[in-house]
Amino acid sequence: MATPPVDAEAFRAFEHAGWEQAALPYRDAWVPLTRQAIAPLLDAVGAGPGVRLLDAATGLGALAAAAAARGARATGIDFAAAMIGEARRHYPHVDFRQGDADDLPFPDGSFDAVVIGFGLLHFARPDRALAEAHRVLRAGGRAAFTVWAPPETAVGFEIVLGAVQACGDLDVPLPPGPPFFRFSDPAECRRTLLALGFSTPSVVQLPQTWSLPAPDGLFEAMRHATVRTAGLLRAQAPAGLEAIRQAVCDAARPYARQGLLVLPMPAVLAAATKP
Repeated sequence: MATPPVDAEAFRAFEHAGWEQAALPYRDAWVPLTRQAIAPLLDAVGAGPGVRLLDAATGLGALAAAAAARGARATGIDFAAAMIGEARRHYPHVDFRQGDADDLPFPDGSFDAVVIGFGLLHFARPDRALAEAHRVLRAGGRAAFTVWAPPETAVGFEIVLGAVQACGDLDVPLPPGPPFFRFSDPAECRRTLLALGFSTPSVVQLPQTWSLPAPDGLFEAMRHATVRTAGLLRAQAPAGLEAIRQAVCDAARPYARQGLLVLPMPAVLAAATKP
């Protein structure tokens, strides 16, 4: 089946509406996992005292706050007002602004480092966002981003998407977006970064584990604390959704440890330099 063309405006509106509602569920379900990539991301761009750092798609602000704790002059930007509100509430010493990663409100060469922690997956125009990161970097500056590893190794996605395929309907009326696992491929990361004018790209995989309540924690996290996958689940018929829930619980059972599900959820970290 041919991949449907991306309607960038419709997909952006879908993602924006979703993240305005998911800030607190995301904090509870995903931040304990995504924070495992913070130190490697900051190391990849040399975040330290005096470094002007932009955290694009800052979400709840933990990455920007960690950069500030290292002495960086950190700025976080996100298109969701709910996310920015929570970030400001928790980290009032950090500069947070509402705005789009693919149309950054900063002059050329404003930053020494740009990081994007798992945000690239949610952009309607990921290449344009990376081009904007390149534009606002000074010569010699570093950019880095994280995305999820492919579903065969990021087990939470494999379980849920497999359950939908087996018990539900993948052909539902959601705005088509860019391929979710596009940048899970190290070769695609390198190709894209080089095409946008970056040099010396490097890609590594970060081992991570996700701990969630058993037996329903994975299903509930995907249902309430995501946007694309939550939309897919909301679009299912009631009987299909219940079948998916049961299939997710069954497939996750081998990962149960003392009342928790402990799931391998590695990330891909790509970094490059602006010449």
